[in-house]
Amino acid sequence: MARLTSDFWVSAYLRQAAHDGLVAVLRRRGASEAGAIFVKLDRLDGTAVLYGPAPQALADDDGGRRFQRLLEADPLTVEDRVAREVRFDGDLWLVEIENRAGDPRLQLVD
Repeated sequence: MARLTSDFWVSAYLRQAAHDGLVAVLRRRGASEAGAIFVKLDRLDGTAVLYGPAPQALADDDGGRRFQRLLEADPLTVEDRVAREVRFDGDLWLVEIENRAGDPRLQLVD
């Protein structure tokens, strides 16, 4: 099955978050077709989590995007990691979502 473009996936993710009453913003626009997507979850309690693309070996054949937790720390430490990721891949997308419950609303790998 074909994979959704990054542009389409991010748009749908932002709309779903707004529908659910959550604050989610696009902080960095990447390559429309296949830019890697990173999601920063701010729990609003002084902690944050960064999620990034799961390795292809852990992806399902249904074309959906899977994510893995890359870092859980204070927001400044997470921002430092984001800056390193941007230096490595200038085409990445960055979405930030606020959720006190800590639910990133992503399909996560184990």
